[in-house]
Amino acid sequence: MSKIILQEVLFLILLVGFSIPLGLFMYKVMSGEKVFLTRLLKPVENCFYRLMGIKAEEEMSAKKYAFSVIIFSMAGFLFLFLLLLLQGILPFNTEGMKGLSFDLAFNTTASFVTNTNWQAYSGESSLSYLSQFLGLTVQNFVSAGVGIAVLFALIRGFIIKEKKAIGNFWADVTRAVVYILLPLSLVVAVLLVSQGVVQNFSSYKEITALQDGAAQILPMGPAASQVAIKQLGTNGGGFFGMNSAYPFENPTSFSNLLQMLSILLIPAALLVSFGKAVKDKRQGRTLYAVMMILFVAALIFTTVSEQYTAPSYAGVSYSGNMEGKETIHGVGMSSLWAVVTTAASNGSVNAMHDSLTPLGGLMPLFLMQLGEIVFGGAGSGLYGILSFVLLAVFIAGLMVGRTPEYLGKKVEPYDMKMVCLLILVPPLVSLLGTGAAVLMPSVQGWLTNSGAHGFSEILYAFSSMGNNNGSAFGGFTANTPFTNITGGVIMLLARFIPLIAVIFLGGNMAGKKPVAASEGTLSTSNGMFAGLLIGVILIVTALSFLPALALGPVADYFTTR
Repeated sequence: MSKIILQEVLFLILLVGFSIPLGLFMYKVMSGEKVFLTRLLKPVENCFYRLMGIKAEEEMSAKKYAFSVIIFSMAGFLFLFLLLLLQGILPFNTEGMKGLSFDLAFNTTASFVTNTNWQAYSGESSLSYLSQFLGLTVQNFVSAGVGIAVLFALIRGFIIKEKKAIGNFWADVTRAVVYILLPLSLVVAVLLVSQGVVQNFSSYKEITALQDGAAQILPMGPAASQVAIKQLGTNGGGFFGMNSAYPFENPTSFSNLLQMLSILLIPAALLVSFGKAVKDKRQGRTLYAVMMILFVAALIFTTVSEQYTAPSYAGVSYSGNMEGKETIHGVGMSSLWAVVTTAASNGSVNAMHDSLTPLGGLMPLFLMQLGEIVFGGAGSGLYGILSFVLLAVFIAGLMVGRTPEYLGKKVEPYDMKMVCLLILVPPLVSLLGTGAAVLMPSVQGWLTNSGAHGFSEILYAFSSMGNNNGSAFGGFTANTPFTNITGGVIMLLARFIPLIAVIFLGGNMAGKKPVAASEGTLSTSNGMFAGLLIGVILIVTALSFLPALALGPVADYFTTR
């Protein structure tokens, strides 16, 4: 256990250490300031502006910003949808993959356009190389870029005074992709290739197995380039069906550490960027501390559950719950990955979550249901927790009988309507999807397990899709017309309704007159407020999901003891 603790502490130290300089760099990039990459990448940035026919300095209202996001996402949706349907007649298809069915293509397109990356297929047996690198990998970049762009539109809403403009979407998404996501992905991809992650366009290789001499097919492909951005962009969609439990996608302990750091690096760095942008680093540190407290608590709970609550047998050496885990990762790194991937809206896995203990599986499920606020996605994690900040400020204001304020802006009824959309839409669609699936006559045929564990499989699937996560519990047959269509609609609603609400929230905040701080102003950068924020987060989530959790993992724990 001491080794596990050291590994997890080292991970947290590295995360904090790398996130600070990256956060300062990202602030400069998104503010349009010169950085060390400007001389090299400025011509590339300007080239994109010329191709799109836009002026980077042109400001947008919230309405125009939201319209640009929708048009951009719709264009990406149509392109990827057609690519998946027609991949059978397109090039870079060494294994002769056929086009996907209508419902699977719809689900996959919705999944990657929304940054969810839920996968109802195995990449090596369903997708051509063209679909992987031109379709999915491109969406990994731009969907993450959209999240970062929308976050900075909200941040500008807090710092702009009496002005309806919140920036330029096209400039924001271009800078996020060109200066942040592309360079980082290049570095991570090269490091992954050095560890043995495949990166080629070769046909699949037939080899002879060492154990029994049987023929075995080894999939190839441009995996490292997709793995890098799937982690950095908090996407999570694996190149191979086994995701990061597959040796060609995650072969060594170093590649495992690198990928976990990549998952949380940008969400953590954005907290530093936020503190710098609002000219009050204490605000960023407070949110960082809240996220870290929730993250560490979840990590301790999951690790202890996996190490000590699995069955033990007389005469058998006990090393915790190793079912569904790779030996190279063990309980410690598998538990850490499970928490990392569900705290962020990432969805990649290096172990089978269906094989976690009931309590070990409860925590990843609960982290998703919190709604992208414990680091969360690229951009979406920070604007997710800011919605809870505004809710906490509003509640505190009601308690003391004064108008709530945050960062010098009054929080008024319109703002709270947008906050409610942000907070309530994901749990609503998650529970509606779960309820609809449970009522389907054929649902038993979709499950590997029955009873409480079977219900957990369903709840996990729709919580994953409804909270833009994408990880799979396993044991649930995802590729059915009902799940594909219903899940696709859920992912679109859970991504774009909150995202549009964030944009209009930022626009409304930008038009307000700043309010000077007074003795009665609630401090939002001290321990008391951090405690209030954690309480609000846990209460709202508990009220939304506790009954479902009681029927799933909690009941599973008591019935399998």
